[in-house]
Amino acid sequence: MIRVLNYEDAGSSLLPLAEILTDCVNDGASVGFMAPCEWQGFIPYWNRVFNEVERGDTALLVAEHNGEIVGTAQLGLAQMPNQPHRADLKKLLIHRKARGLGLARKLMEAVEEEARNKRKTLICLDTATGSPAEAIYTHLGWERVGVIPNYALYPDGSPCATTLFYKGL
Repeated sequence: MIRVLNYEDAGSSLLPLAEILTDCVNDGASVGFMAPCEWQGFIPYWNRVFNEVERGDTALLVAEHNGEIVGTAQLGLAQMPNQPHRADLKKLLIHRKARGLGLARKLMEAVEEEARNKRKTLICLDTATGSPAEAIYTHLGWERVGVIPNYALYPDGSPCATTLFYKGL
């Protein structure tokens, strides 16, 4: 099941969201954080996201399996005045224990639906080049723009290229 969380629901989802992010970073996902890490270190990050949800700047979606939150995606809605039609996918995270269940696809379909509901006609994202996520976005019909070498670091500190994608709605 996929849900869009409101501010009240987001706060009560702190622990599973922190655990998902911890699992992904410790598994090598280049999502802005370094390994090794513990879930407690992500509390300030998630509190910032919850504040963005409260302001309406971010839509926070979760994927549940067997009643447990095991995946999440964020859709950044706040843009500059000349980009009211655009949103950014900020994070797509699936806990290792829930991979292979089609939840990434379901989350991305829900992200696109939420973007349409917010009158967005374009979504942009970046992802680690060569990552499983890159293959998912390609499979789901996202347009590959190009690659930026040495854009970020993997959690182990090694350099990471990023691939840029967009999708018109």
